[in-house]
Amino acid sequence: MITLSGIHKAFGANKVLRGVDLTVPTGQSMVIIGGSGTGKSVLLKCILGLVQLDGGAITVDGQDAGTAARDAFLARFGMLFQGGALFDSLPVWQNVAFRLLRGSLKRTKEEAREIAIEKLRRVGLKPATADMFPAELSGGMQKRVGLARAIAAEPEIIFFDEPTTGLDPIMAGVINELIREIVTEMGATAMTITHDMSSVRAIADRVAMLHAGVIQWTGPIAEMDTTTDPYVQQFIHGRAEGPIEAVR
Repeated sequence: MITLSGIHKAFGANKVLRGVDLTVPTGQSMVIIGGSGTGKSVLLKCILGLVQLDGGAITVDGQDAGTAARDAFLARFGMLFQGGALFDSLPVWQNVAFRLLRGSLKRTKEEAREIAIEKLRRVGLKPATADMFPAELSGGMQKRVGLARAIAAEPEIIFFDEPTTGLDPIMAGVINELIREIVTEMGATAMTITHDMSSVRAIADRVAMLHAGVIQWTGPIAEMDTTTDPYVQQFIHGRAEGPIEAVR
């Protein structure tokens, strides 16, 4: 579904991506791991066209992402943002239905509200939540609203940016389980960036490690624990000693 070939991106003298090659198979869940500041979020922004590449190519379902019609291209994506990114001034149902009330996906207000309530139910929230405001929700509820918004337009591809950040272990487990179930049900292609190894084990079909601007290792989740790659082993076990230098 997504193919990255020789992706380069620098910000001034800071070379963030230095030749990233990665293939994300259709209908599978790819999780990208790596330390803070390694360029995981920049990589997502490159795919979405929010950041212009310095070199390389990105194709989505065989189509060059750089030449695709933007509205039609972006309509294929859903995204769960790290901080929730809910609009404080809008009730929950309008947050969930945000894309359905605007642009090429536009629905009537009644249709959009009905879809929003259906998606809220899917993530375990009651219909009464629809008329609440984000400030009235717990962190876990806000994250579930964000997930409902990500799937409201039935996207083919869903991005998850640190989906369990700021959540307690139980709620993180709930979110991981929801992500796994929803991606499977929808047959969607998923791409997640995370530091949370419990999330990796819960939602990944394949794992890729980004380090020093390149994909250091990639493979099925079943091979992650047994790979001899020293970078992967240091990262997944949280070891202070190894080829990855800790920022002090």
